[in-house]
Amino acid sequence: MQHPPDFTKGNTITDWWPDKLNLAVLSQNAQLVNPMGVNYDYRDAFKRLDYDAVKRDLYVLMTDSQPWWPADYGHYGPFFIRMAWHSAGTYRIGDGRGGAKDGTQRFPPLNSWPDNVNLDKARRLLWPIKQKYGRRLSWADLMIFAGTFALESMGMKPIGVAGGREDVWEPQLDVFWGAEKTWLTDTLRYGAVAEAEKSAASADNAASASPGAAPDDVANRNALDNPLAATEMGLIYVNPEGPDRQPIPAKSAMDVRITFRRMGMTDEETVALVAGGHTFGKTHGAASPSHLGPEPQGAPIQEQGLGWKNNFGTGNADDTIGSGLEGAWKANPTTWDMGYLTTMFKYEYELTTSPAGAYIWLAKDVEPQDMVQDAHVPGKWHRPMMSTADLGLKFDPVFEKIARHYLAHPQEFHDAFARAWFKLTHRDFGPPSLYLGPDVPTETFLWQDPIPVNKNYTLYNRDVDELKKAVRESGLTVGEMVRTAWASASTFRGSDKRGGANGGRIRLKPQINWEVNQPDRLKPILQKYEIIRAAFHQRGIRVSMADLIILGGAVGIETAAHQAGATLHVPFAPGRMDASQAETDIEGMAVLEPRYDGFRNYLQQDFAVQPEDLLVDKAQLLNLTPPEMTVLLGGLRVLGNNYDDSPHGVFTDRPGQLTPDFFTHLLDMDTEWKPTVDKNRFNGICRATGAQKWTATRVDLIFGFDAQLRAVCEVYAAADGRHKFLHDFVIAWNKVMNADRFDLLN
Repeated sequence: MQHPPDFTKGNTITDWWPDKLNLAVLSQNAQLVNPMGVNYDYRDAFKRLDYDAVKRDLYVLMTDSQPWWPADYGHYGPFFIRMAWHSAGTYRIGDGRGGAKDGTQRFPPLNSWPDNVNLDKARRLLWPIKQKYGRRLSWADLMIFAGTFALESMGMKPIGVAGGREDVWEPQLDVFWGAEKTWLTDTLRYGAVAEAEKSAASADNAASASPGAAPDDVANRNALDNPLAATEMGLIYVNPEGPDRQPIPAKSAMDVRITFRRMGMTDEETVALVAGGHTFGKTHGAASPSHLGPEPQGAPIQEQGLGWKNNFGTGNADDTIGSGLEGAWKANPTTWDMGYLTTMFKYEYELTTSPAGAYIWLAKDVEPQDMVQDAHVPGKWHRPMMSTADLGLKFDPVFEKIARHYLAHPQEFHDAFARAWFKLTHRDFGPPSLYLGPDVPTETFLWQDPIPVNKNYTLYNRDVDELKKAVRESGLTVGEMVRTAWASASTFRGSDKRGGANGGRIRLKPQINWEVNQPDRLKPILQKYEIIRAAFHQRGIRVSMADLIILGGAVGIETAAHQAGATLHVPFAPGRMDASQAETDIEGMAVLEPRYDGFRNYLQQDFAVQPEDLLVDKAQLLNLTPPEMTVLLGGLRVLGNNYDDSPHGVFTDRPGQLTPDFFTHLLDMDTEWKPTVDKNRFNGICRATGAQKWTATRVDLIFGFDAQLRAVCEVYAAADGRHKFLHDFVIAWNKVMNADRFDLLN
């Protein structure tokens, strides 16, 4: 009898060299993994979707309880609200990553986070609808539609919803969710001082503290590391039992405030979301979590992607185990009303534990009309429940004032929740120009970074030629033109489609004062552009500053190529508009300020990761591939794009000319590199004479060190690489300059 080969798992490259630069994030979501094919256009497919039929099907599903996963109170609405909320709620403003825009809740780690327990069943309930509409309806859109129409089906009128989110087909490789290796821990996401304070805190003292007390010996929750938003690994927001399971509502409110702000929400929006969301449904903690099997990613193959198999009782309905908390917040959990806030402020609460052992607070001396009917057993009633995090709205003085105001003004509460829900589910989606569907709101919000609509603003070819001539004769240098265009356009983040050159916000606060933009040098450059713009306006030729800055970059590149003996044309697509200061959310825009930009050799501070990793992070936000990152950086070095005119990485004797000199000199074996006392600085020494030739940073030298990047550099450093370098540089440059031109999609 033959036995199959004894295969053993071999070590991967990462196993051998764990510090190897990870370039995989620059190649994710490639066409090779997309089953739709290169010609598939989801926006076009969505426009052919029978939207009203989808809505009707979702309404029917809400009360079509399935025996394999019965609906609480006979209505799936609360379940779908939680699914949509947890899909959108991973968004954080620090780097724009996470969110609902691409359906990543289907993939690990999100599909297996403890906070997403049992949401695998919600998506399976939606599968018949997804199957029916196929490629015309993405999972990303369907999850948000399900949550929004669930609200509507239970009496809450949303302000609208938009489609157009295109699914990805592999897990997110670019999102750093935290360094912890264990679920529901926070040991590595707070600053060292905060961790020391937290370790000194006494859980026993915390558990016995009054609801309104926040002990002095607890961690400074503001020390949560950026860009993280959730307070523990595997959570969307906060631990509902309280920080580190310390049931102190006032302290929990600190976590709630920080994490919601990290997701772009004000205190008013935070209260509206919590109170509105918890108007519906219940929590699940029928028994100890020990009855649950592994999460979907760790479950055996026969479970077919389902996880958390429950061997307690029936495994569902009244025997469901989820967060561990057990109970509903108010009577009538499938009806929009003021019950959550009314119940919260009407009763005192006593601390107890659920059957799963989780801390919960039960209302005392509850009147009959406020008792909650059991979700599955007729005639069975329960006292309303609040989590520690819920009671934070009652014991935090700022939250309490807002909550009581909403309680006294129900219509304001409705409007606030509707707006906050729309923001929650669309903040990561990008500008309104990407929104599709008949329920798109007509109102524009400041958090959408509004840009005036282009009304008959057109630049003809002859206008562009005259403008380019004026820029060339303005006295601006190649470096000034290129540097300003890069500073304007490279704010773009593909993660949430914020930033970019459209709007011309580089001339407004806060961008005009950002350190990386060197305000003292930027302002005179913008003044020269303003003079050109005003002169053309007097001639009846309208041009926006946003367009003029990008056109100036094109002029700089063409000039630099000409000075190097090459003829080069940089394409230019006019149509950008100028936003006003009033149309700019200064606080919201501040999160886009670069703390690092390897393309400018700029590093504001030391980070826990190496500068080359930060370069890749920046390139990924710009949607660049490894070759595009490489050719852009090499070209920008010789063009004078470095912060503060730093000489690091400027491997050329002819700066200001567009040449492949960066690559030829980086790969030149006549140069030996020596470290300096600054761990990020290196000197290039001539092997023959010992004389210093160049200086460099880690970001520069990584292109000669990393085997994959070195292979790309060799293409441009080869004797026949000059033409390809110029061609590829222009394509990569234009990709960044037009990254936010969503108006060109339609």
